[in-house]
Amino acid sequence: MARGGHIAVVGAGLAGPLMALLLARRGFAVTLIERRTDPRRDVVQAGRSINLALSARGIRPLERAGVFAAVEPLLMPMRARAVHPRSGPGSLQPYGQRPQEINYSVGRAALNRVLVAAAERAGVVLRFEHRCLGLVPESGAIQCVDERSGRAFEFDCQTVIAADGAGSAVRASLAAAGACTVRAVPLDHDYKEMTLPGLDGRHALDPEALHIWPRGEFMLIALPNPDGTFTLTLFLPRTGEPSFAALIGAPALHAFFSAQFPDLAPYHAALIEEFRRNPQGQLGTVYVRDWHLEGRALLLGDAAHAIVPFHGQGMNAAFEDCAVLDTLLERGGGWAAVYGEFERLRRPSAAAIARMALENYAEMRASVRDADFQRRKRLEFELERRFPGRFVPRYSMVMFHPEISYSEAWRRGAIQAAIIEQLDRARSADGGIDYTLADRLVRERLPVPIGRDPDARTG
Repeated sequence: MARGGHIAVVGAGLAGPLMALLLARRGFAVTLIERRTDPRRDVVQAGRSINLALSARGIRPLERAGVFAAVEPLLMPMRARAVHPRSGPGSLQPYGQRPQEINYSVGRAALNRVLVAAAERAGVVLRFEHRCLGLVPESGAIQCVDERSGRAFEFDCQTVIAADGAGSAVRASLAAAGACTVRAVPLDHDYKEMTLPGLDGRHALDPEALHIWPRGEFMLIALPNPDGTFTLTLFLPRTGEPSFAALIGAPALHAFFSAQFPDLAPYHAALIEEFRRNPQGQLGTVYVRDWHLEGRALLLGDAAHAIVPFHGQGMNAAFEDCAVLDTLLERGGGWAAVYGEFERLRRPSAAAIARMALENYAEMRASVRDADFQRRKRLEFELERRFPGRFVPRYSMVMFHPEISYSEAWRRGAIQAAIIEQLDRARSADGGIDYTLADRLVRERLPVPIGRDPDARTG
């Protein structure tokens, strides 16, 4: 593949700098275009996705780019879900049963700064405060505005990689030209972020867990930060009862927090004040058909497949996009062929993780507190112990097994759910499991061990 000419990467959130870094390491001349100011001197906007969950699937691309060593000090390990009921004792539900099966909380701003700095060191040209208005489909040029001077101009480049998020300007211009179709499906639940303060630099809750207050139709979660605080996110219906629309005025807010989160009573006043001050964010899934325009442009990450955040995989999926594209570039070929193969590989996985993210919301806000759910989770772990490499819980496949695609995790997960259902129904009077039946079902329905199917490894 020719290395002449510039590549424009649009969007310097998280996937954009990582993709630019990988391209620069391959010898391409890369310009990174971003409408915001440089995050290394910017102030984080309160209430907007302050921290994220990083899993093994996202770590591998960071290692590929040679930047994980700089990211690692930013990470807070989360080994389990800590479930907080309205009353009575809570429970700790491990994510996996091996020491390395851990998720990590990471601050978005700190991670962004590391990736941008690494891209710049690799030779990427950074153009902050440059708004991308869209792509000229016929030429592949990017239409830009310098936000500081107001000057409009076209940026000519060999190809464009759009990592400019769920509201992608590049995607909008492609859709307007009939080059792709877009369907955005909003969730009828919104979110607000708040902060749980630390106690003299110490965490008020277990710092090695993701905390959940499941309440059926809504939930509150908390992710740990290195400074002793937690980022709280309330996911709540937009309308109805309860809802954001119903939480108007101090009396309603105090009544809601007192009834739903009594264990946070010492912090209610501060949380309510922050709730009233912070913006209300929206959630949804974006489905796109045709992610590329021949060899001139490619949609990547949220620009191609934005999802809801309930499996903690939006960032991880975008990072995996970067690694898959880098692998295809390593193999060689023209831009059109590479982009076509990228979409062929990634589209099934994008569809699978979109479905699983929506399903995981129901699990987090309701199922985790259910005795039947917990019993079946214990059975999943037991089957994993008895049939290593063949029966792996779907959650573990998604979070801890980057060698298997999201689409394969979805397929195997459906088979395993049916096995669990059959074994659960066949329990003996004293609750025992028929492991002879389990052995037959696993060997019949999961004949290929995880990661052994070559078609399941990429994408």
